[in-house]
Amino acid sequence: MRLQNLHSWGISIKEAKVVQKSLSERIVKYDSFSEVKTVAGLDIGFHGDVARASCAVFSYPDCILIEEKVYDGRVNFPYIPGFLSFREIPVLASVLEMVETEPDVLIADGQGIAHPRRLGLASHLGVLADKPTIGCAKSILIGRCEEPGNEKGSYTYLIDREEVIGVCLRTRSGVKPVYVSIGNKISLESAREVVLNCCKKYRLPEPIRWAHKLASN
Repeated sequence: MRLQNLHSWGISIKEAKVVQKSLSERIVKYDSFSEVKTVAGLDIGFHGDVARASCAVFSYPDCILIEEKVYDGRVNFPYIPGFLSFREIPVLASVLEMVETEPDVLIADGQGIAHPRRLGLASHLGVLADKPTIGCAKSILIGRCEEPGNEKGSYTYLIDREEVIGVCLRTRSGVKPVYVSIGNKISLESAREVVLNCCKKYRLPEPIRWAHKLASN
């Protein structure tokens, strides 16, 4: 899988903001697929100066591992909250090029439109890949929400400036929720459903949990 070359990566923060605004206008917030049979989880871990990008492809909805890939590379963009996609996507792009199984949906460990300029990692990646993508984060970057019920599947809406930007989703009874948002080419309802169906025994969906293990090794 190759990403579209829609902008330069060696840019300033001011230029990055312009890119975020431009790409956020391309995001499709409804389902643009007929069926989901494969879901890939993406993550990235840092080992000194080296970034390890990982991709784990699972069947859906039974969540059986089909393929896993890792790629080690260096990052050239500084760590700046709100602009992590400019730091991480070039390395993630390399691991996606290695994947032989074309996933129907990508889940990124990070935000989708639940971002100050509505272009978190999952949305940025989704526009460049022109694929359905979901942001699944362990904490809130922006917005507010009520605590969902304690049982698995309970959720409340994540809201910023009167706009629904995601859901706070309880993926397992009695554990902390995750924060799910649209990346691209998927509705919020479907994004929530895919994440919940991929959570078999743990708080995190299996594709993300497996990708995190690969990136951390």
